Amino acid sequence: MSLPLSGLRVLDFTTLLPGPLATLMLAEAGAEVLKIERPGGEDMRRSEPRWDGEGASFALLNRGKKGLTLDLKSDKDRSRLQPLLEQADVLVEQFRPGVMDRLGVGYVTVRRLNPRIVYCSISGYGQSGPRAQEAGHDINYIGHTGLLALQPGPPERPVVPPALVADIAGGTFPAVINILLALRQRDRTGEGCHLDIAMTDAMFAFAWHALAAGFATDRYPKGGEGQLVGGSPRYQLYPTRDGRLVACGALEQHFWVAFTRAIGLAPVYVDDGRYPVATRAAVAKIIAERTADEWQPILAAADCCATIVRTLEEALRDPHFVARGLFAYKVANATGITMPAIPMPIAPSFREPVSYVKSFPSLTDDDG
Repeated sequence: MSLPLSGLRVLDFTTLLPGPLATLMLAEAGAEVLKIERPGGEDMRRSEPRWDGEGASFALLNRGKKGLTLDLKSDKDRSRLQPLLEQADVLVEQFRPGVMDRLGVGYVTVRRLNPRIVYCSISGYGQSGPRAQEAGHDINYIGHTGLLALQPGPPERPVVPPALVADIAGGTFPAVINILLALRQRDRTGEGCHLDIAMTDAMFAFAWHALAAGFATDRYPKGGEGQLVGGSPRYQLYPTRDGRLVACGALEQHFWVAFTRAIGLAPVYVDDGRYPVATRAAVAKIIAERTADEWQPILAAADCCATIVRTLEEALRDPHFVARGLFAYKVANATGITMPAIPMPIAPSFREPVSYVKSFPSLTDDDG
């Protein structure tokens, strides 16, 4: 079966989440991805949770890739790497700036061997700038860009976000997008390039609404003030009597009217622009009077952008997601045991059929 990236050769020097997920997407679209690991393998192989003795996260993020163990500090192993560099279309690395140079496989060196290579460097703060060498993780990246401050939760109970936004939306997605753009450009020019993907850079796009307010009025929203981060009764989480949550997203007037009618909100509170705090309190009081199961059919019938917050287990069983085949793809371990693969934002027509069960590289794999 011919896929969009069939024949594309990718060298993957990444670890943890952003880079491995990016190269996984390339692999799912047909690229041949060779994961280069240090002797002993990357740490995620041994991280929890475990799946039949393997790191489950490692298995999910490296489905369908090949593997090769190399010690880049060894002259012998670097000589094994050279022909791979000469033949590769894409190289993805995720070290701090300068590390690949010190290992003898920086962009300038690799480009001499292969001028057509698309060399993608993913880092927290980018290859240049005052923070380039600073250590960090997702929470630091969203914290430094002001995104986390838009809704950190109350000071006495700050909330750690449930999603690694910087890793995936700042690292993985920009890497894939720019790699594909670079390959398209190479089709026209014959030349590769060096892509500098800084996870922090993309975080400002997620603050688009707050930026619009700040740029237009010179007043930037404080934590919890913005319409989409808790400042409006229309876009809010309301606890039910049994400790579940109603996710209200009734921003537009017709949805808000339908929601307030469905819950029986007193007319005096419907104009939330006059008394937003009072309106929110009144809605919260009403929602707290019934259980999630009692509210579910009422809100569904109103079709008002208000739903019950589901647990992950419930979402996995949701007939809608099951019908769309999100969990139909499988990853297998060395003993043939399978589990669902990570759902990919790639059209099914650009992937192999769900019947293709793929494994992940073991430390005994050797493509060299």
